[in-house]
Amino acid sequence: MPPSDDSARRLALAAILCTAAATATGLALGLPLLALILEGRGVSGTVIGLNTAVAGLASLVVPLFVTPLARALGTARLLITALALVAATFYAFRLVDDLALWFVLRALFHAALTVAFVVSEFWLVDISPAEKRGFMVGVYATVFSIGLSAGPMLLAATGSEGALPFVLGTAVLAVAVIPAWAARATCPTLEHAPGRSPAGYVAAAPIATLGVLAFGAVESGGLSFLPLWGLAAGLDETHAAWLLTSVGLGNVLLQIPIGLLADRIDKTLLLGLVSLVGVVGAAILPFGAANLPLTLAVLFVWGGTIAGLYTVGLSALADRFHGSDLAGANAAFVAMYGVGMLLGPAAIGVGLDLAPQTGAPAVMAAFFALHLVVVVTLAPRGRL
Repeated sequence: MPPSDDSARRLALAAILCTAAATATGLALGLPLLALILEGRGVSGTVIGLNTAVAGLASLVVPLFVTPLARALGTARLLITALALVAATFYAFRLVDDLALWFVLRALFHAALTVAFVVSEFWLVDISPAEKRGFMVGVYATVFSIGLSAGPMLLAATGSEGALPFVLGTAVLAVAVIPAWAARATCPTLEHAPGRSPAGYVAAAPIATLGVLAFGAVESGGLSFLPLWGLAAGLDETHAAWLLTSVGLGNVLLQIPIGLLADRIDKTLLLGLVSLVGVVGAAILPFGAANLPLTLAVLFVWGGTIAGLYTVGLSALADRFHGSDLAGANAAFVAMYGVGMLLGPAAIGVGLDLAPQTGAPAVMAAFFALHLVVVVTLAPRGRL
């Protein structure tokens, strides 16, 4: 149950936000750092891609086991163990040279990260008052986005050589254990098994879960291919990199306003409006490509708004489910994000190959259009 004491709730929120900041920073630091190190060792791009793909598999498979583990170990103990494992495996990459063991470490690292994501998000929505849930999820998403921005900045400051990036990254991740330990008594407990299978929660909340699939597909694919699309549209490398910066700023600055809006209007309607913006924003990108300021403005609004599929979807699940069912629904939600991560880059890459200037935006628009069809079809029936 949510802690009734305000000081306990603040302590829990501090632990959750520290977890979000640390794990996002570690993730955003680790992905490019490990790729650069492997490249420096002469490892082929194909093998680097396969090693990185373990992250997507972890985000897809691991959430299915989080709720049973949380019941067996306790949610607080599971979160603290996951954070400690994240920190330990991050530094272990520095100590291990064998490429095969890097696949094992990558699996452990991203499995532990995924556990931390699922448990901390369940903890967040469990302690959030219903009337402020959208706002609090928006704060969480903002802190997470800041962490994602901090990772590459940390790498730029330290470089990829030597022990320093591993020492700093491990320290950031390890520090998150302290507030999680301090707030462990406020972590929710799961006394009963969820009432549905993961697929059952997707069927029970298709608007929320398919929305996060669309977001996961476009976010992962967009991060990979937006700069390439910019080059195909005639931008130089510097200006093409600005496209991702604009999306990142939108993610940081728009999640709290979206969360506040979610506390005031119907969340299902808002999910539909977010996907509508996703369709329109992606569709107009090719027509404004020659005007860089206009393109950056569109990407700022578009990138920040589509992240609302995660922010609003997560808070909507907490309106519908409670206790073990909320934990199970949240795990299914994160797993569907993982499905999107696997589908998006491949589909958007095909679009880029078929039509360099229009193909990638068209595929991104299609993901949101399909979700919009789900919203229009099911929302009138009272479905989430």
